[in-house]
Amino acid sequence: MAKNIVIIGGGVMGLCSAYYLQKEGHDVTIIEKTLTNEGASYVNAGYLTPSHIIPMASPGMISKGLRYMFNSSSPFYMKPRLDVDFIRWAWYFKRASTKERVAKAIPVIKDINILSRELFFEIKNSGELGDFHLQRKGLLMLYQSEKERDHELRVAEKAKFLGLEVKNLEWSQLKKIEPKAEINALGAIHYECDAHSTPSEFMLQMQRHLVKAGVKLQRGEEVIKIETNGPKVTKVQTDKGLYIADEVVISSGTWSSNLAKNLGLSLPMQAGKGYSLNVHSQTDITMPAILMEAKIAVTPMHGFTRFAGTMEFSGINNYIRPERVEAIAKGAAKYYPRLKIDEVAKKSAQCGLRPVSPDGLPFIGRSSKFANLTIATGHAMMGWSLGPATGKIVSDLISAKALDMNILPFSPLRKF
Repeated sequence: MAKNIVIIGGGVMGLCSAYYLQKEGHDVTIIEKTLTNEGASYVNAGYLTPSHIIPMASPGMISKGLRYMFNSSSPFYMKPRLDVDFIRWAWYFKRASTKERVAKAIPVIKDINILSRELFFEIKNSGELGDFHLQRKGLLMLYQSEKERDHELRVAEKAKFLGLEVKNLEWSQLKKIEPKAEINALGAIHYECDAHSTPSEFMLQMQRHLVKAGVKLQRGEEVIKIETNGPKVTKVQTDKGLYIADEVVISSGTWSSNLAKNLGLSLPMQAGKGYSLNVHSQTDITMPAILMEAKIAVTPMHGFTRFAGTMEFSGINNYIRPERVEAIAKGAAKYYPRLKIDEVAKKSAQCGLRPVSPDGLPFIGRSSKFANLTIATGHAMMGWSLGPATGKIVSDLISAKALDMNILPFSPLRKF
């Protein structure tokens, strides 16, 4: 039976949810508070990453955060602040950063990433969105030290055990697959299982497709209140209108926490700010790579090369710290000696706020308090990679269809 569905949030989670829901014949409205195309869904590294099997909440991360706390140009920066929600989240993060929790998370992360990668290519091959940039060339983990090589080799062994395609490339092998770019590295771990894309292309073409398919995209509207009647949500009130809903999906990234809190629900998340800058001149870089020591992502996109990185916990804000942009530019140049990142590229740097859960796993599932409320947020650094899989899961839940995988580990009800 067709339902009237309101999706709060027009990022990749909201659009992908709408994509699958409209295919099931539902009447879908997306409410997006921004008028422009901005945020994490547009400025990310564009990776599809089955290789990223280790959640951010892992042993040693809290120690790194404390060590970097007073260095605002560090790759992992936690700004000191007296905020109850942040302190509670940090405590949950610490509790989740154990070997046992990581071991349980690894196969689950792999499964949903594989599912999402296949759905990305299914969408592309359908031709519904037209032609958008999506390639499966793998991902290079470039290392300059034996320490980083050995660390990543341990991850690679876990990936191989799970059936992922991965190779260790010595210098000569690296040059064969990236022959034109001058690279300062000892070698690379090549995760052949990964793919990459140009996020803005996908987002814009998905928007056009959805509107053409009858989805209502309401831009420049901020949700003020979600009205309820007993065990159901009934209406969504914005600053410009009122929407009656049979089902509501909260997929508004970092802002989902406050929406949930107003409904008496707990979604502990913090905004993890990431930065990116684009180089439109020729770089000779053809392979996506992560510069391991510098913690920088490099992606050859359609018409430019993107350099992205950092995880900054400083609250919900879009302030661009120049020292963090400079750290990305300098870090990238250490690996690509011929690379020129000019002042125009630096001043045009953008940021996006990733919604980070305490254990690094997303929140995907139904609310126990409201039978017709679905949550889809908290994806941290895997947000872009997991868009289609999350959207399909949301659609299958609402349409009462069999799910493609076990989503219990992603339950919004899980304890920390």
